[in-house]
Amino acid sequence: MKPQHAALAVLVAVIWGVNFVAIELGLRDVPPLVFVALRFALVAVPAVFFVPKPAVSWRVIAGVGIFMSAGQFGLVYLAMHWGMPAGLAPLVLQSQMFFTILIAAAVLKERPTAAQLAGVGAGAVGLVLVAVGRGAVAPLGPLLLVVFAGLSWGIGNTISRSAKGVSGVGLVVWSAAVVPVPMLALATAVEGPATVLGAFADLSLPAWLSTLFTVVLASLVGYSAWNSLLGKYPAAAVVPYTLLVPPVGLAAAWLAFGEVPQPLEALGGLVLLAGVGTTLVRRRPSPSSGAGVPVRSGVSR
Repeated sequence: MKPQHAALAVLVAVIWGVNFVAIELGLRDVPPLVFVALRFALVAVPAVFFVPKPAVSWRVIAGVGIFMSAGQFGLVYLAMHWGMPAGLAPLVLQSQMFFTILIAAAVLKERPTAAQLAGVGAGAVGLVLVAVGRGAVAPLGPLLLVVFAGLSWGIGNTISRSAKGVSGVGLVVWSAAVVPVPMLALATAVEGPATVLGAFADLSLPAWLSTLFTVVLASLVGYSAWNSLLGKYPAAAVVPYTLLVPPVGLAAAWLAFGEVPQPLEALGGLVLLAGVGTTLVRRRPSPSSGAGVPVRSGVSR
C-alpha cells in the first residue's frame, strides 16, 4: 500500500475510534434512537439529491441500510445509553468480523480457512472474558447489545458483498435514507411523541457538534475513504487497519472520560483482537506448488 493510502487508512481508524466519544457526548442530550435517526437523515439529505443511485438493487440498498446502519448503530447507541463504556464498545464491536466469516460460510458457501476458524474460536474466548469482567462491575445487557450489533453488521457485510465496484459514497448515502423513518417510528413508540419532539426542539451545541462529527467525519469521510481503499487494494491489505479502532477508542475514552477497563476486560480485549488478527492471516503457497490463489479475508466493509 502506498504511504499516502496507508496514512489515509490510519486516519479513518482514528476517526472511527474517536467517534465513540462523540456518540457518548451526544447521548447525554438526545435519546439514542432519535440520535440514530438524526445522524442518518443528515447523511442522506441533501446528498441523496445529488449523488447518483448506486448500480445495485433496492434490496441491497435496503439490506445495507437496515443491518449495517440501523441495526448496528441502533443497538450500539442503545447499549451506550444504558451504560456501555465508550472505550469498550468499539472493542466488542470487532465481533462483526467473526460473524461475517460465519455468515458468509453459511450463506455464500465461502469456506473459511483454518486461521479464520482459529480466530473465531479465540474471539469467542475473548468475548467470554470481557463478559465475565464486565459482569463483575456492571449488567451484561449493554454488552450483549453490542454483540448483537456486531451480528447485524456481519449480516450487512454479507449483503454488501454483492455491491462490489459501485460508488462507496452512493451506497453510504442511499442506504442511509432507509434508516430515519423506522428509527423515528421506533423512538416514538418507545419514548413517546413528546420526548421525540422535545429532543429535536432542545438540541444543545454539544449534541449538534457530536452529530456533525458522526455525519461528516465518521460516515461521509470515513466510509467513503474506506470504500475507496477497498477499491484500490485487496481486502486483506486494508481490513487490518480496523484493529487500530479499539485502542484509539480506549485511549480517547480515557482522555475524555477517565475510563479505564477492568483487568479481565483488558485481557479479554487482547484475546479478542488476537482472534481478529488471526482471521486475517493469509495462506501462502508452498514453493513447490507454484503461484497459488491467496485466501481473501471474509470481511467487507
